[in-house]
Amino acid sequence: MSKIFPKSANALPLQILIFLGVLGVVAAAGITYYATPAYLRVGYQPVQPVPFDHSLHAGQLGMDCRYCHASVEKSGTSSVPAAQTCMNCHSIIKPASPLLEVVRKSYETGDPVPWVKIHQAPDYVYFNHSVHVNRGVSCVECHGKVNEMTTVYHAMPHSMSWCLDCHRNPAQRIRNPEDVFNLNSAPLAAQGPAGLKTAEKFIHDWKVKPPQSCSGCHR
Repeated sequence: MSKIFPKSANALPLQILIFLGVLGVVAAAGITYYATPAYLRVGYQPVQPVPFDHSLHAGQLGMDCRYCHASVEKSGTSSVPAAQTCMNCHSIIKPASPLLEVVRKSYETGDPVPWVKIHQAPDYVYFNHSVHVNRGVSCVECHGKVNEMTTVYHAMPHSMSWCLDCHRNPAQRIRNPEDVFNLNSAPLAAQGPAGLKTAEKFIHDWKVKPPQSCSGCHR
């Protein structure tokens, strides 16, 4: 056999093992760094069947988020408005606009508007909207400045570490209750030491205890 393979071939198995080890480390590092919500979700901006302009409705016109997302204070989901909600205004305002054809058809037939979901928590994640907004967490903390978006996009990573950053230090995100749906408001902590003290008082008085254990969000 020694006449067939050179003596240097004896080191080949070790070289292969070293190569596979290095390849595994590089692959793991790449997946850990790039296969994360910050890279895979942030910036996602699908084309919607109706070009609803949030910067016009929530920004320029100052419409309250709860007019369209009516269940956000009462249930785990924020709800997507039915065509009836849209037609409350658009039966009078631009009733014949071709951009609203899908809405008019939905209103006539009862079939839902085929909106493309942007923010979708995995099935193994439990998230309750009402718990957050009723404890001073504004829409912008999770969805960004929606009132400045012509087309809504995925602004925040919504990764586990991102959620835990808030759960570990909620005082940095808490607002006055009346400012939760004011998308131009800032957290109390942004007002300085006095604001942070007020936020900490809210956390104590409202018994805000965000879970940090696995069972808090994975049920």
